[in-house]
Amino acid sequence: MTYAFPARTARPALAPNTAYLIASGDLRESANTAGWETQRSVEAGVTAAVEKLGWSVTRAFGVDPATGHGFISSQRMGLEVFQNIPTDAPLIVAIANWQYSHHVLAGLRSHRGPILTVANFAGDWPGLVGLLGLNGSMTKAGIAYSTIWSVDFTDEWFAGGIREWISTGTITHDASHVRALPELPAGDERELGRALAEQLLEEKAIIGVLDEGCMGMYNAIIDDELLNPIGIYKERLSQSALYAEMQHVTDDEADAIGEWLIEKGMTFRLGTDETTELTERQLREQYRMYIAALRIADDFGLDAIGIQYQQGLKDLAPASDLPEGLLNSTERPPAFSRDGSRELFAGRAVPHFNEVDEGVAVDALVTDRVWRAMGLVPDNTLHDVRWGEEYDGEFVWVYEISGSVPGSHLGGWDKAEGWRQGHVFFPAGGATINGVSKPGEVVLSRVFIEDGVLQVDIFRGTVVELPDEETQRRKNATNPEWPIANVVLHGVTRDQFMARHKANHAQTVYAPDAETADKALLAKAAMFDKLGVRVNLVGDVAV
Repeated sequence: MTYAFPARTARPALAPNTAYLIASGDLRESANTAGWETQRSVEAGVTAAVEKLGWSVTRAFGVDPATGHGFISSQRMGLEVFQNIPTDAPLIVAIANWQYSHHVLAGLRSHRGPILTVANFAGDWPGLVGLLGLNGSMTKAGIAYSTIWSVDFTDEWFAGGIREWISTGTITHDASHVRALPELPAGDERELGRALAEQLLEEKAIIGVLDEGCMGMYNAIIDDELLNPIGIYKERLSQSALYAEMQHVTDDEADAIGEWLIEKGMTFRLGTDETTELTERQLREQYRMYIAALRIADDFGLDAIGIQYQQGLKDLAPASDLPEGLLNSTERPPAFSRDGSRELFAGRAVPHFNEVDEGVAVDALVTDRVWRAMGLVPDNTLHDVRWGEEYDGEFVWVYEISGSVPGSHLGGWDKAEGWRQGHVFFPAGGATINGVSKPGEVVLSRVFIEDGVLQVDIFRGTVVELPDEETQRRKNATNPEWPIANVVLHGVTRDQFMARHKANHAQTVYAPDAETADKALLAKAAMFDKLGVRVNLVGDVAV
């Protein structure tokens, strides 16, 4: 009998002193096309730095004449590209955009040569955001890698990192700002955190996941085997159910949400062009989504809810950002059961984990419980770690979630303005909750997976007030339609943060003053520790 044995793909031989280069792209072709010129510039800068050391760089694939760009734009394409890369080749992943990590994760898992992720540190096309997402995904997957970034790829620090990687296959970063959680001092905060953990372990909680896995963020998916031991279980739901529920929300119910916001002082930049402007119709659909999400949360007894929005729902409904910001707010418009007899989750926020980031889900749920138990405002949100520059002698980060924050973070709904989401990435429109985050003390954190273990980094920061013109410059350099927080981290440099952080998201919650923030952080750390989550203290933390 004759069998058809598969023919093995012959990979090219590795030439000496040669690194291969790939570019992971977006799933949205509009983003790939718009970002290609910046990507070319980044690749030129990285290549020049490598060639200066006597090495050459081989791009693993060319520009697609049909699309006009050279990004890996799907998981299938990624598999095919890696067939043309020697498995032991030094490999550079150059990033100048948001990228979908799963496009390249399969190839990176089986690659045996040293891997380096490199990004531009810029506001307009922030490769640093995509780099943090990919690094977090590779950390979860147990893939060894090195990482580095630069504003223009000519500074000595960057050149030194490239030199180290070529010589040794690794880059060593300063991690002196990270320490394990010590034995916590006896006190009310420690006991509160432990009691809340015991309650969660005994009574358990449910997070509603409306379509798992968003925008390639493998690092944002936490397996049940890690969630269940800390008392958290998933209710796997579909965005189609959310859209269907929206169709049952009446115009009067939806309009009441808008009337509440206007009465509270929120304003909207309205127009009539559905393609490029924010319209009343788009707002009404967002109000329907807010009510529909609350009704689904009520139906399933959810303790937190996450809406993916990308992909699929973005082609059917306006952006989920306005509903998400409302859900994360203690002060929010009342919404009622289908028969109108009950106000849903009256007087409290319903934690929402944007982009169904399950690390955010765990963090938001824990934060909400600790802050409420301490009598504090529990409104918390993720922020994208977007960019940053020095101002007046200290490094000030631009934290900029892609659409919404709780109204309290801006100082009240009268400080919020609804802008249309960008039409390139949000074809169905919809309002953001735009504004500038109020100055104050914040506790920041990130839940992630490393070495197969659920961990959390906890750190402190201050949202600072910059001159109006400086804040506007930063918004214009990034996305002016999105809410901004100007954040100074305590005891963490730019490069320490970039080397350590395992996601492009950082969870943010306010406290009324520094002393209270430190106490709340201690209680939060105690709760995570009692749950069995490994706690890492980052920077200057008063524990």
